[in-house]
Amino acid sequence: MQGLCLTAVFFGRKIGLPECGIFSADEKHGILKISELKLCDSERRYQMKEYKWATLGCGVIANQLAQALAANGRKLYSVANRTHEKAVAFAAQYGIEKVYDRVEDVFLDEDVDIIYISTPHNTHISYLRKALSAGKHVLCEKSITLNSDELMEAVQLAEQNHVILAEAMTIYHMPIYKELRARMDAGEFGELRLLQMNFGSYKAYDMKNRFFNRALAGGAMLDIGVYALSFLRWFMSSKPDQILSQVKYAPTGVDEQASILLKNKEEEMATVILSLHAKQPKRGTISFDKAYIELFEYPRGEEAVITYTEDGKKEVVTAGSTEKALEYEVADMEAAVSGAAAEMHLDYTIDVMDMMTSIRKDWGMTYPEEEN
Repeated sequence: MQGLCLTAVFFGRKIGLPECGIFSADEKHGILKISELKLCDSERRYQMKEYKWATLGCGVIANQLAQALAANGRKLYSVANRTHEKAVAFAAQYGIEKVYDRVEDVFLDEDVDIIYISTPHNTHISYLRKALSAGKHVLCEKSITLNSDELMEAVQLAEQNHVILAEAMTIYHMPIYKELRARMDAGEFGELRLLQMNFGSYKAYDMKNRFFNRALAGGAMLDIGVYALSFLRWFMSSKPDQILSQVKYAPTGVDEQASILLKNKEEEMATVILSLHAKQPKRGTISFDKAYIELFEYPRGEEAVITYTEDGKKEVVTAGSTEKALEYEVADMEAAVSGAAAEMHLDYTIDVMDMMTSIRKDWGMTYPEEEN
């Protein structure tokens, strides 16, 4: 193909093709090869723009974001934090030139393109309101909000202000998930039947830490359940509409442990086991007619094992790198902001939040912000 600026669908993904070039598709490995490259006007604009990122929060994820940008020769533009001294120290560590005296100043800065919010769950909606209303694109740490009502408010604000809103759900961006989904969509494994998810962490039984602290929206569902349910939604044909669950509470009243059964209208079924005080392997199993897939160390997985039903043959699939998880998120977010690709999957985020909200409603479990 030569001399056209168009969009192709390749392995289930829309790809903008350059104006002038020669293309060949390696269907086996999902690679689009391009030679004699010349960009059309819109593609050229995407390539020229370098977005200015601000971080709201200075925790573990903010450090990983700074490192992800540094790996590509870039820096965070600015940093905001409720504790100014921490923001100053963070800026010094990563060579960030701008530190705000007040958190609110990041929303007023006309030079900021994208804000990464990595504060506790229960603070997200207040910051989302301000950021989206100010016309900022936002990548927000999971769980993006406490409940569906908050999320839909944020979605409406994003639509009104013509900006991108996304949850930083690494499952939607790691290459291993994209490859498996593409092969599934191509029908390689047959019909999807069952999924099994395990996610168990062993957190110190300290009721003051964020994992068990009700005032910080602690609990297994919002902290690790969001990963398990996002994994399910990535592979399932539609959002589960039948859900049963059990819960064990921590002394603080948050969910310490849970088991969940799910089924959608296609009758694809799933089980999820979660715990904040019992270590489990981080393993997902996806069962089809022709094979089952085991994916290890999710959410930031890089390897899967496919066992074929007919002969028991095993195939090891590797794609991407765990260490580059934030780099993949940054790349997909910038592609979404530029309009070059739609890889943030806000529709899946909405479905997952609907499920979590419904499950907590069945339990009768609420957070202080939901009781006012």
